[in-house]
Amino acid sequence: MSQTSDGRLSWQLYPDVGVTAIYGHGPRLVAVAVDPWCGPLVRLGDVELIARVPSEVRADIRGLARSARVSVRSNWSGDPEVAAWGLSMGAAQDWGSPPEEGTRKDRVITHALLVGPELAEDPYATAPVIGWYDVREARPNPGTSPLPPQERPHWAWTPLAGVGPLRFGMTVNQVSAALGWEAPAIRRGWNLWAGRGAGPWYLREEQFDGAGVTAHYWSPEGPPTLAAVTVDGRTGPQVDWDGIGLIGRPVSEVDAEVIRRIEERGLEWVVHCGGGPGPEELNMYVRATRAGDTVVSGARFFAPDWEDRG
Repeated sequence: MSQTSDGRLSWQLYPDVGVTAIYGHGPRLVAVAVDPWCGPLVRLGDVELIARVPSEVRADIRGLARSARVSVRSNWSGDPEVAAWGLSMGAAQDWGSPPEEGTRKDRVITHALLVGPELAEDPYATAPVIGWYDVREARPNPGTSPLPPQERPHWAWTPLAGVGPLRFGMTVNQVSAALGWEAPAIRRGWNLWAGRGAGPWYLREEQFDGAGVTAHYWSPEGPPTLAAVTVDGRTGPQVDWDGIGLIGRPVSEVDAEVIRRIEERGLEWVVHCGGGPGPEELNMYVRATRAGDTVVSGARFFAPDWEDRG
């Protein structure tokens, strides 16, 4: 798999070896991303960087940096980044080895972005890396511990209609009112004429950190209306389906329980592009939220006519 920009090679994925080559002008190699599942086991000094527990790698990198008298900072995902070495760490959910569909683990493992000196000061803000993986609107790593169940409100889910006080088809103002007029922490959208001058901006989603949910909008023929709701696994409300607690639990347990209940009820289940299983007829699937070295379960609920289910 590869990507071009303005007629030149931007990046090239080599799945057999688990690396992505990222190119600048020329094209000239300026960075290499090593994936956590089948990438090479890169070593920095005596520190193994890939496919390890993130907190352990962080401690090892900090120890090595102290010895070398170089500084360590946190990048966009909350993982260590060392400009002097052109190193920016990250983490992704462990799917086992080799990765198999539907076998998500309850932990994350490390991957790395290795860059040349011209990108080292802020790798994810540079044009070549943005062309490969744009994190400018990504949610920062929110921390480690999820809220305990007793500190979360309990929302009812009505399949195909809505969840909690949110009902599909609501306007932006109605969503805000239903959430107690909480101001969204982040608003994301898109420009229909991107790259071709000014054009209308369309609201795509609003992230409400207080409520622990993200509202997704669709505007096929007019003002945006609510088309889906993502409940955050760390901070979102409790939501049940058929006796199964969907939020804030080990994701492998929720996956297994959801699949078992779907099959018991004679429903069809699919694994969505968001990574988790759900009953196809009910428009819900289980998502994973990083919580330090682990992942906990969240969920997405969506309207029957929503086209973007990712």
